[in-house]
Amino acid sequence: MVRILKLSQLSSAERAKLQKRAELDIDNALKVAQTVIETIRERGDAGVVDYVRRFDYEGATVENIKVSEAEFERAFHLIEPEVKTAIEQAFRNIQEVHRRQMPEETLLAEIETGVFAGEKISPIPNVGLYVPRGRGAFPSMMLMLAIPAMVAGVERVVVCTPPDKQGNVEPVSLVAAQMAGVREIYKLGGVQAIAALALGTKNIKRVDKITGPCSVYGAAAKRLLFGTVDVGLPAGPSESIVLADESTDARLAALDLLIEAEHGADSAALLVTHCEDLAIAASEYAQEYLQKLPDWRREFCEAGLAAYGGIILTDSLQQSLDFVNEYAPEHLEVLVSNPFAILGKIKNAGEILLGNHTPSSMATYAIGVNAVLPTGSFARSYSAVSVYDFLKRSTLAYVTPEGFEKLKETTKTLAEYEGFPAHKLAIQHREILL
Repeated sequence: MVRILKLSQLSSAERAKLQKRAELDIDNALKVAQTVIETIRERGDAGVVDYVRRFDYEGATVENIKVSEAEFERAFHLIEPEVKTAIEQAFRNIQEVHRRQMPEETLLAEIETGVFAGEKISPIPNVGLYVPRGRGAFPSMMLMLAIPAMVAGVERVVVCTPPDKQGNVEPVSLVAAQMAGVREIYKLGGVQAIAALALGTKNIKRVDKITGPCSVYGAAAKRLLFGTVDVGLPAGPSESIVLADESTDARLAALDLLIEAEHGADSAALLVTHCEDLAIAASEYAQEYLQKLPDWRREFCEAGLAAYGGIILTDSLQQSLDFVNEYAPEHLEVLVSNPFAILGKIKNAGEILLGNHTPSSMATYAIGVNAVLPTGSFARSYSAVSVYDFLKRSTLAYVTPEGFEKLKETTKTLAEYEGFPAHKLAIQHREILL
């Protein structure tokens, strides 16, 4: 059975351990990442290729780590028709969601007579996307990252994604990239991908920002390269909470508990409920459903549920909500009788999925909401990937002669008070020159 933990009986140490995710257990990964980063800083392309050969593809060369036009063309012939249809629908929905996010390019409002202020929106010029592959193919992740960059108008979008042992990028991911207009893709993963994008080499031009979910090693590389490049939101191993009450069907709760658990042994999946009968039934159903999974996926689920997940039994729905807000999960499913009634009480979650017909698997693939989300409790301060991740804002101002007259005394007074005579002089001389 999936373990059941009664929240009120946990010690402070046990509760802290429950809150800890694999992404936060990063110390050893930092040492490895530092070595890789320094090697690529010193050796450039040669260092990148050495690590690709070691971890991804033994036949890697400086010349073949970039996806060729022939590889793009071949991908179209390898994709099954039903998969292509599914990708096309996902593309349309994701594109529509992100198009609706786009702000006006220029916002300028009259703050008081003759004083105009606002902002100008511009795309980030160069962006690197990391699309993982380690435990499977993720064309959906390619769409979730590339589409908002495309909608935002990013001029150069670069993708790094690990190849298989034959040096091939998963074909459906290549088709998805082409749909979003991405043509610069490199066959490398892990720390070497993050380092190459951040530092740049002779053949891989550096980018201004990197975003995309990584393993603990990729997360370590991002942490070390913060300040060298904008490393985007913290997106590490998957995590989820299914919030349930006495009205919840235990079978649905058990099924949805396994959605994120099957991502890997480092994934965290929790069912949180105040209903003991539901907790017991869901544990039994989860064990039953685990037997329906392939061995390797079942092993991922069992390891993750034992280390980072399980069923949390609380004393009340309010205590469940308090736990959710403290945990700040990447994915939150709300399977309670009236999810909209408690929506206002949910403060910290990367995504909030309401009701029995909105499992996180559907959000991952088809609804159109972005599934690249903050992990490791960073939903407290970060948001899902959106067009805003690929846009920057310049403040914008315009002052008329009348507005100048209204603001000049305030400006001179504060400049003098803070001890900036040149600031004051610029105003005084304008009174004479203009």
